[in-house]
Amino acid sequence: MAEETALVTLDDVRAAATRIADRVLRTPLVPAAWGDEAHPLWLKPENLQVIGAFKIRGALNAIGALDEVARARGVVTHSSGNHAQAVALAAREYGLKATIVMPEQAPEVKLDATRALGGEVVLVPPAERESRVAELVAEHGYAYVPPFDHPDIIAGQGTIGLELLADLPDVATVLVPVSGGGLLSGVATAVKALRPNVRVLGCEPELAGDTAESFRLGERRVWPVEQTYRTMADALRVCVGELTWAHIRERVDGVLTVTEDEIAEAVRVLATRSRLVAEPGGAVAVAAYLAHAGELDHGPVVAVVSGGNIDPALLASLLAT
Repeated sequence: MAEETALVTLDDVRAAATRIADRVLRTPLVPAAWGDEAHPLWLKPENLQVIGAFKIRGALNAIGALDEVARARGVVTHSSGNHAQAVALAAREYGLKATIVMPEQAPEVKLDATRALGGEVVLVPPAERESRVAELVAEHGYAYVPPFDHPDIIAGQGTIGLELLADLPDVATVLVPVSGGGLLSGVATAVKALRPNVRVLGCEPELAGDTAESFRLGERRVWPVEQTYRTMADALRVCVGELTWAHIRERVDGVLTVTEDEIAEAVRVLATRSRLVAEPGGAVAVAAYLAHAGELDHGPVVAVVSGGNIDPALLASLLAT
């Protein structure tokens, strides 16, 4: 598959950066004083985006790239929450209708936020997300904006890689959460094109470790939802896609996994020591740093804090532990 697939290029990422420049926050790099001296840590806080997650980058790029006829019919997607909000907001900015298929177990905070942004939410069992989208496309002619497995989505997320290299040219390692793989694919594309010696590592929960298994075996593996839905990191319960896997196998140096306890500790550390609110999925790269810093190459590390849309009750319980 990888040999036959056209991969996203640095030019694609740069074009995305131009398209979305006036519509997204250029998040800063925040130094973490609590990092390892041999591996000084910088945080890329995408939880500060207006929707609380990096997903707005890919959604704006994908919808911005649609022709006027496709936009006029409206858009549809499926998401556990962060891409849902991104598509709802991007559609609102372009004056479009957005229909969002979401799993019944999606956190209430993400459901409410998606509806508040104007998205029409359709709830389904997790295993029926993609099939329901296909039905809506056939019925209404909506343009499908995939959550991760599309060149425009990958290119949009890759703008994070451009920014972090511009801000920290001597970075040695970049840690990126991975689920569907759009963020990891995009960041790796930008970083490896400009700084091929920088190590780019995916980070994911052990309980949803399909990408780590795929990387270890050299072929894409898909875990059933009964397995991936065990993790508290609801944003990371989807398996890596075919297109994103083609990018990951070519451009990513490895995948680190973390336990649920390590994810919880990362949420606490970010909140109490860096004053950043992160959801479990958004904290996974920091969890990987805390658990695996000693295994990393010496030199500066950037961890992408990919989202902060955490249920308040869950945050309170984690902080009280």
